[in-house]
Amino acid sequence: MNKVILNDIIDVISGGTPKTSINDYWENGEIGWLSVTDFNDDLRYVYNSEKKITNLGVKESNTKFLNRGDIIISARGTVGALAQIGVPMCFNQSCFGIRGKEDIVDNDFLYYALKNYVKHIIKRSQGSVFDTINLASFNLMELEIPKLIITQKQIAKVLSDLDAKIEINNKINTELEAMAKTIYDYWFVQFDFPDENGKPYKSSGGAMVYNEALKREIPEGWEVRKLDEIAKINAGGDKPKIISSFKTKDCNIPIYSNGTTNEGLYGYTTISKIKEQSITVSARGTIGYTVLRNEPYLPIIRLISVTPKIEGSAPFYYYEVKKLVFENSGSVQQQLTKPQISRLQVLNPNINVLQEFVKIVSPMIGKQESNKKENQKLAELRDWLLPMLMNGQVTIKEAQKSVNKAVEV
Repeated sequence: MNKVILNDIIDVISGGTPKTSINDYWENGEIGWLSVTDFNDDLRYVYNSEKKITNLGVKESNTKFLNRGDIIISARGTVGALAQIGVPMCFNQSCFGIRGKEDIVDNDFLYYALKNYVKHIIKRSQGSVFDTINLASFNLMELEIPKLIITQKQIAKVLSDLDAKIEINNKINTELEAMAKTIYDYWFVQFDFPDENGKPYKSSGGAMVYNEALKREIPEGWEVRKLDEIAKINAGGDKPKIISSFKTKDCNIPIYSNGTTNEGLYGYTTISKIKEQSITVSARGTIGYTVLRNEPYLPIIRLISVTPKIEGSAPFYYYEVKKLVFENSGSVQQQLTKPQISRLQVLNPNINVLQEFVKIVSPMIGKQESNKKENQKLAELRDWLLPMLMNGQVTIKEAQKSVNKAVEV
């Protein structure tokens, strides 16, 4: 192993922001423009960005393109979040692009080396409360890397196999979610669920009545009710006294708060508060971020839980809640409150139609849940192997054997 100064083995690329006041830089933009919110999810690759810019925006600003395989690291806010670029994209000035120097360090290995070192990066980054990374920071960071590029590639390959399987599972889950959403839209937005003759209800002339609350027609006999009339609404409480960062035999109940990283997973504890299938809504941060929870959990601050009273109906109400537009409250810190959630008007369909919908989408949800659990185990193995490979406590051959066993179909 060679101990190196990070700045000696990389090229650092700075980002920039086109002027937000000039529409031609943003309107109908198709070029990805990354910020930390786009890659603060512990996934290896980032393929898309919330905001897009135009070619003119690139040309007339300081932002630059990163190529596939380049590394992006956040320098402010959530310091040290990092990912590899999946497709060429630009980025803002709150991040740095990193590209390993050819014949010195392999970019894939460098990504994992930085991931292993990220805690040290946070501790040694510049700023009063280590809240920024600047160009000088890269001269303070030391890494140990194998002398041979081929060894670096072998280590990266072992870890890449795990991330590749995680990515496949995520793609499957995205497709399953899209399938379930399509069925929901067809049945409960277009109202073309199968009628008693198996024909699409509305298109076949099914009776519709105007609903004042929704300002649209709904099937005859269906209702619109406030969310607290059909579900129990709970605001998240304080953090429990017993918290583990990892799942253990005793601490095996997930704790969820607001945020999109790992669906808001905060840690693990010993006792659950919500035991039924339910829905959570982020009350601060990414306000309105909605997740269907299929196993017992403990919600804490900044999270609201919605538990439908009709057993098994949570998948339907998940889509109902998710499609609503939430009003932010609070003059300084935006937030969503329990009373706001409680007053939301939701569709209350015919029970037979609801149950048939749940029957169809439940296997999709089950597969998604299975993939999530597998991904969690794969990520745990990856994060265990990462420092062991970097410091030589596990050989590449031993690590590959563990990986092959974990990813085999």
